[in-house]
Amino acid sequence: MKQEPKYQIEIVAPKHRHMSNWDMFATWIGANANNGTWYVGGVLAACGLLTALKVIVASSTLSYLCLSLVGFMGYKTGASTMSLIRGSFGVRGSYVPSFVNLTIYIGWTAVNTFIAATSVSYLLHDIIGWQVYGQPGGAKGLIMGVIVMSILHFLSVSVGQRSVQIVERVGIILVILFVLWESVVVFKTVTFSQLLTWQAPARLHMTAGAGMDTLAAFNLAWVIAGADFTRFTHKRSGATKMPFLGAFTGVFWFAFIGLAATISIAITSGTYDPNNSDPSTIASRLGLGVLALLVIILTSMTANAVNLLAAGSALSNIFPKIRLRPALWAVTVIATLVTLIPLAIGSFLAAFTAFLDYIGMVLGPMIAVMLIDYYWRHHQNYDVNELASSKGQYWYAHGINWIALGCWALGVVIYLLLKHIPFVANVLGATFIDMVIIGLIYMGLMRIFYPMKTKSA
Repeated sequence: MKQEPKYQIEIVAPKHRHMSNWDMFATWIGANANNGTWYVGGVLAACGLLTALKVIVASSTLSYLCLSLVGFMGYKTGASTMSLIRGSFGVRGSYVPSFVNLTIYIGWTAVNTFIAATSVSYLLHDIIGWQVYGQPGGAKGLIMGVIVMSILHFLSVSVGQRSVQIVERVGIILVILFVLWESVVVFKTVTFSQLLTWQAPARLHMTAGAGMDTLAAFNLAWVIAGADFTRFTHKRSGATKMPFLGAFTGVFWFAFIGLAATISIAITSGTYDPNNSDPSTIASRLGLGVLALLVIILTSMTANAVNLLAAGSALSNIFPKIRLRPALWAVTVIATLVTLIPLAIGSFLAAFTAFLDYIGMVLGPMIAVMLIDYYWRHHQNYDVNELASSKGQYWYAHGINWIALGCWALGVVIYLLLKHIPFVANVLGATFIDMVIIGLIYMGLMRIFYPMKTKSA
């Protein structure tokens, strides 16, 4: 007789929830207080300072409200995000968002690793005279940097979630000190009025709508990791308020510093080049020295500890027989290889931009389906035991909710179409409009094909 397939789910019991509000705040501020956020801020400089600040506030607020909603799901159920997404996409259907999740977090790990490896190449230049990346022969220093960062990543995830917590506690203090130092240096170099009046050359100008989508792609990547961490806290405020406050503080602070530092370099040098928005190049041009490069490397570890844990959780959902720790080691190896892609194509900025476009297309509709299903259709009440059952209410059609998958695919198409509407593309951005549309479509279709049974009194 053929056996039914077994699907696993790991639930964190209340007695094992040891993350305090401060731990949760530190985790999420550390997730955004890093190289990638700095680089995104530098890219947003093309909008101009005032427009970029408006974009940061608006896009981050909307994104991290979604983070709080997913965070509450983890707190209430004790399950990871990719386990919870089975409720909307189906037990087997969840493999698709899990794969998307896996690629996104491996990609973010690679982004942060590449920037940190650039810092290592600067250190090697100062210590033993190797060429800096970007100069002839500089690839050798960058590759050595990738190897160094990969070893550090293996150490940071060596004992799973607990090691992430330790890395965050140490890293957050140094991150705060570094940002204060960077802020002082920037505002000694230029005045705020100079930053405010500077504008990028017309050929490099970025519209507010493009900025909204760029930052939304950056911010929403954290939303699908929300429950992976909030299931370890025993306080509701730690699952909802702290992720919002931590993530928003981190992104605003570091994006602003990247934004201001990039503009200050453009003002003092007379040239704006978005390719030179990475922290290592800016730190070198501002004369911050070796200590700044070491802190940049550390912030990569704090961010990637979160990235790797989320990627490992996604891999475990796709292949339930793989335990979390081996999954973490596997995604670390894969991320190391992906980090080398910009070397192959010859441009980190081109690879980064293509990566953000991919995230923007796939994440918005996925998150919309997940939130609508939990908060509207199931009224904040998933039966976590049935999330691992091949006979329960989340099995749908042979384990797949085709309506959820169809809405997700439709969301990708709608996103691309919205990008061709000038007002949307230039002013509002496509991401959040796409999420609203898909949420409404999903509500309607589920009401028709999967109406919820009303319990009799």
